Amino acid sequence: MASMDSTGRSEQAVRRAAWTVVGTDVGPLLLAATREGLVNVVFHAADAVRDAALERLGSRLGAEPVAEPGSEPLAEAVRQVEAYFAGRLREFALPLDWSLVSGFNRQVLRELAAGVPYGAVVGYGDLARRVGRPGAAQAVGLAMGANPLPVVVPCHRVVESDGGIGGFGGGLAAKRRLLALEGVLPEPLF
Repeated sequence: MASMDSTGRSEQAVRRAAWTVVGTDVGPLLLAATREGLVNVVFHAADAVRDAALERLGSRLGAEPVAEPGSEPLAEAVRQVEAYFAGRLREFALPLDWSLVSGFNRQVLRELAAGVPYGAVVGYGDLARRVGRPGAAQAVGLAMGANPLPVVVPCHRVVESDGGIGGFGGGLAAKRRLLALEGVLPEPLF
């Protein structure tokens, strides 16, 4: 018989996460990781936003996340995020925990992570075609908005087919900065 935690859930149903906040050129990012890998990246992670994100994550995982910046694989995620923003890293090599996303969204995000390299962009419709759903450009947009791993799974690289930048959960200024960092756009003025 499986042992139970304090909430009555089986130990197998409880997934522990460590978290920290990293200062970046696009503001503070919350990074959270489980034993399986990086599970969540959250923009604007100061105070209330951070607390709300940790509450949501704890609810989804079944356990309150713990501040443990030096734990593995969180420490490696911090190192790679810092290297990316310093311009020394072009491809993340992190184990990812995909448990916060499923179905079509997971399929699209995995294709994005594997098939759109640093310094490149893809249109929403193009990404839909790559996963065998050519009419699903809007659904791809929704998948980008639900991405639990922005920056690392580079939803900032998905743009409109007419040349527009498209939307971004971290804000358009952050998307412009990320694209400028990768050499896709000129450096924004601000």
